Amino acid sequence: MSKIKAYELRGKKKEELEEQLMKLKQELGQLRVAKVTGGQASKLSKIRVIRKSIARVLTVIHQTQKENLRKFYKGKKYKPLDLRPKKTRAMRRALTPREKKLKTKKQWRKERLYPKRKYAVRE
Repeated sequence: MSKIKAYELRGKKKEELEEQLMKLKQELGQLRVAKVTGGQASKLSKIRVIRKSIARVLTVIHQTQKENLRKFYKGKKYKPLDLRPKKTRAMRRALTPREKKLKTKKQWRKERLYPKRKYAVRE
């Protein structure tokens, strides 16, 4: 098998990708046997290409899986941790804008009874 391009894999279904992954793994096993038995240099150099192709197939499988999960959880209240925005720990624990503008009864009363004074400034 020649080098596989990721954009070619994205159009395929999951079953096709898994089938291709199995073929690549079998071929890698055969190449490793050839390496031990003293195979040709062309076979030895092909090991790296096959390994990278396996990585590409797995990457595409995982990306499509994560994309489907994002679609499934879109608009839901609770999401898995790996689908939530990373940000920083402090930002994740910070108050939401709604929580920030909430006021206690005492604050409301104080603002109502003692409004901010307005001064006229002459120039």
